[in-house]
Amino acid sequence: METPKVTTKGHIHPLSQMLEEITAIFFAMGFTVAEGPEVETEHYNFDTLNIPEHHPARDMWDTFWLKPQNAGKLLRTHTSPVQVRFMEANKPPLAIIAPGKVYRHEATDATHEAQFYQLEGLMIGENISLAHMKGVLERFFEKFFGSKVVLRLRPSYFPFVEPGVEVDMSCFKCQGGGCSVCKQTGWIEIMGAGMVHPKVLTAAGVDATKFQGFAFGAGIDRFAMLKYGIDDVRLLYSGDMRFVTQF
Repeated sequence: METPKVTTKGHIHPLSQMLEEITAIFFAMGFTVAEGPEVETEHYNFDTLNIPEHHPARDMWDTFWLKPQNAGKLLRTHTSPVQVRFMEANKPPLAIIAPGKVYRHEATDATHEAQFYQLEGLMIGENISLAHMKGVLERFFEKFFGSKVVLRLRPSYFPFVEPGVEVDMSCFKCQGGGCSVCKQTGWIEIMGAGMVHPKVLTAAGVDATKFQGFAFGAGIDRFAMLKYGIDDVRLLYSGDMRFVTQF
């Protein structure tokens, strides 16, 4: 008698699971998902984001330029260009997230990849403040990690926001008591954020005297590593089904 063949079901990749879950949480809060090209122009990737040519901040993004370089084409280093493109095509008030793949010309190790998935968010309207951002992010992280979190904002610099902040989250695993996930500090550095720079609003055709808003950006790969206890980001791109089917 012939042995029946065992058919296995397809499996959703953990990063795809992350994207679906994140999108659902923000959609419930009234955010729209926006998309844009991965092959981007220098204009949208840098210039409209208050990073003109020869600005030292460009060194913060290790860029893959496409030949010939003088054509001004590159692989996007962040999904921030999506925000500008959306503001050009839509009038405030608006609230979007821009998830997608980005590229950085850097060495690969356990916490860095030349390609990775990023999540950026943007809310523009009248009288929008960092307090609104803090409330949105607290709700997101509580839903995403399944426990109450506390956020703290530390001053930082990003050319497209002013003021800029680093966002730390109380550890979802130990509730701030100290563990291996938060390296015994009780806090996890989770993303960069801030109030959208008036120059960025103006470049996108938004009246900066009437509207303001916040923006934030984080790595979806990092979210997956934290949530599932993955210690090497390269595993997410290995194609090893033994790894993928664990999630």
